[in-house]
Amino acid sequence: MKKYIGLSIIALSMGLASCNDYLDKLPDNRAALNTEEKIIKFIGSAYPDNDYIMVTEMLSDNVDDRGPVSTYSDRFVEQVYAWQDVTESNNESPQNYWDASYQAIITANQAIAAIDEMGANTTKLRQAKAEALLCRAYNHFMLANVFCKHYNEATAGTDLGIPYMTALEEQLNLHHERGTVAEVYENIDKDIQEALPMIGDDIFSVPKFHFNQRAAYGFATRFYLFYGKWEKAIQYANQCLGGNPQTMLRDWSTVATLTRDFDVHSNHFISTSLNCNLLLMTAYSNLGLVFGPYTTWKRFAHGPSVAATETCNANNIWGGPTAFYDQPKNYSGSNRAYVIWYKLPYLFEYTDPVAQVGYRRTIYPALTTDEVLLSRAEALIMLKRYDEALRDLNIWMHNITKSSLQLTVENIKEFYNSVEYSYDVVDDNGNVTGEDGTISTIKKHLHPAFAIDAEGSDQECMLQCVLGFRRIETLQLGLRWFDVKRYGIKIPRRQLNADGNPEKVLDWLTLDDERRAVQIPIDVVDAGIEPNPRLTTNTSSEIEAIKDNQSLIENYYVK
Repeated sequence: MKKYIGLSIIALSMGLASCNDYLDKLPDNRAALNTEEKIIKFIGSAYPDNDYIMVTEMLSDNVDDRGPVSTYSDRFVEQVYAWQDVTESNNESPQNYWDASYQAIITANQAIAAIDEMGANTTKLRQAKAEALLCRAYNHFMLANVFCKHYNEATAGTDLGIPYMTALEEQLNLHHERGTVAEVYENIDKDIQEALPMIGDDIFSVPKFHFNQRAAYGFATRFYLFYGKWEKAIQYANQCLGGNPQTMLRDWSTVATLTRDFDVHSNHFISTSLNCNLLLMTAYSNLGLVFGPYTTWKRFAHGPSVAATETCNANNIWGGPTAFYDQPKNYSGSNRAYVIWYKLPYLFEYTDPVAQVGYRRTIYPALTTDEVLLSRAEALIMLKRYDEALRDLNIWMHNITKSSLQLTVENIKEFYNSVEYSYDVVDDNGNVTGEDGTISTIKKHLHPAFAIDAEGSDQECMLQCVLGFRRIETLQLGLRWFDVKRYGIKIPRRQLNADGNPEKVLDWLTLDDERRAVQIPIDVVDAGIEPNPRLTTNTSSEIEAIKDNQSLIENYYVK
């Protein structure tokens, strides 16, 4: 049966024009796109002005719930944290990200159509078309990874996708086939392959806010890693990083010398002068507040417990948190406690300076070389090219920490095999006797759709290492959720006690849980499309148990 979707698209929002003034805007110019200059400028609006980061970070295992004792919350973030279908409106809502992404896709398609009409017969036009194709591919890719199941070769041909829009749209509220995840990935692949031979940096005055050449290769690396095309992921990572990747990474030793000030650190983090920042994007967002030293939404946070047992403050292969050049910042209070790095800035765009009103904004690195390096390491591990993977893992570890340890397959295996898996209850004889979501370590059971070697093997231990590194690298950037999906990681929803430690488990996200695909927006469902399924794989008794648990959660969160 064909599945259709209604796209509720509003007028194109204004885009970024300058890195010197982050809040400068491009006009929404729908005039005839009949010159190179007009087209190039127009493509600046093919980037979404809402972000996925808030939702995906809150969905992941990077956050715990401080409980009703904390008043720093609202209904939107409570719904997201509880893996509920979001009904509340917010700048970070799935609805706004969906709309902003399809707005960007429409812009890209308009630019592509105009370029094709002009013949795409100049270097600038070819580079402009490459940028537009990459914008179209990137927006579809991120939408698919938020609103669909992760790509699984065995099921992608039937798993629900999202509409892949390639035609020039001249009317609003058109209906499109939703298609399958396989079809979405095939179209992304096609757009990337058409774009890469044409991509260049000649048309950009501020390349870091566009799909410049290195950003294009960085995106291709992520896409082919998620697609399970390991050789291609390595190929494009090589082109992105060049022959000396150390010079391309974030310089954490320099970050450590900066004044301990949130604005100083966060503005440096998104600087256009840094090699590590491949592609920067802007968003109407609370990210700078929620992941900064403020109280906003701190009921749900990366708290001391998860930090000490699973992430940046946990005992790791390099030692403890003092090994970091730039150590995590720890905050505590009577009804809030959180551990953060200063990353994304809080910016305010005044629409009326006199009345002091306007929009909360931020800038975030959508693609970085540090992520690309770890993606290459992961792809190399999948191909069992361990010596090459170790080179990348050592480069990353020595860049972010002061450790002198040289990673080897042997010491990685020894370390990770000495750590119990999160949530396992183990008796004195080392036998797993049960499951308890309050028990955490830096290691979790992996259940990817693709084949990996058994637990405790060289490959599995190497994967534990790279996933742990990725989790720290992408903390507060929303990417951990996609690793949870890619590797079928089971995670709990936990209520903390007064001491800030996990006390009870309210819910579990299981391996085949339908909630791994965020529900598509309500207005799209209202337009007649079948929503993402919920509870379809459970038995009747399991459904009743889940309903009872959801009732408990609902009563808990409305207090």
